[in-house]
Amino acid sequence: MAHSALAPGAGRYAPSPSGDLHFGNLRTALLAWLCARSTGRQFHVRVEDIDTQRSTAAAAKRQLEDLANLGLDWDGEVVHQHDRYAAYEQALARLPVYECYCSRKDIQEAARAPHAIPGQYPGACRNLDEVARARKRAELAAQGRVPALRLRAEVSSFSIHDLLRGEYTGEVDDFILRRGGNADQGQDWAYNLAVVVDDAFQGVDQVVRGVDLLSSAPRQAYLAQVLGYPVPEYIHVPLVLNAAGKRLSKRDGAVTLRQLLKTHTLGEVFAQLAASLGSEAKNTAELLKGFDVLDIPREPYVWRPQ
Repeated sequence: MAHSALAPGAGRYAPSPSGDLHFGNLRTALLAWLCARSTGRQFHVRVEDIDTQRSTAAAAKRQLEDLANLGLDWDGEVVHQHDRYAAYEQALARLPVYECYCSRKDIQEAARAPHAIPGQYPGACRNLDEVARARKRAELAAQGRVPALRLRAEVSSFSIHDLLRGEYTGEVDDFILRRGGNADQGQDWAYNLAVVVDDAFQGVDQVVRGVDLLSSAPRQAYLAQVLGYPVPEYIHVPLVLNAAGKRLSKRDGAVTLRQLLKTHTLGEVFAQLAASLGSEAKNTAELLKGFDVLDIPREPYVWRPQ
């Protein structure tokens, strides 16, 4: 679906095609569309299918159909990350990186060391000499594995501005850019690299997504700066929660659009989405009228089957 308006900058929605979109995914997609369209931006859709173990073309097709059925339109062709590997290679070549030979167990053990920062990569492979690297590389090769590649970060934290949450400073470690693994299966690109390269490629200067991804924004903004890309405006929106206060998931019953349409009309589903934003709009055009980014509810929306 295409939209005729041309404007500098763009917003986007970028789902991972591991299954059908549920109510929370649809609400975030709708908010991303509203934020872009209400500020004169283009709106792009990107299929983030770099996780080759979980992504399927069938799921991607169904997700795009669901977005269109909801009334969301987008500019240009849909970008698929599986077509973008050459661009990631080019970006990687411009970055300071080093090989990491650590297993998850290695990282967990290093994280228990004194002065280790919980959740951060402890830098075990950062300063190895070439002799040690050659030995560890050979050990992995004997197992049929290849090392991961990590960014050699020059900061330990970075600050971003979020339109709903103000200034936010988060930790930056030597995060993975390309994953290790079995040599005969190829290496998956890491989300933090792919999303930054693709946002720059698509001219995205407004990133709307769930607040659960807020902590990853400083890493991505820092990487954008290192690559010489503009840092986008961030809008991290509240999640949809189940009755127990946990993030809504497919385990919560009939929550995907396709499941809901077995017992509800599309209009009824849209009405609940609109109601979650404090509106009685019956379609996207009505919802867009008078929409203001700053009016987005700050509290999570609790999902209750209608």
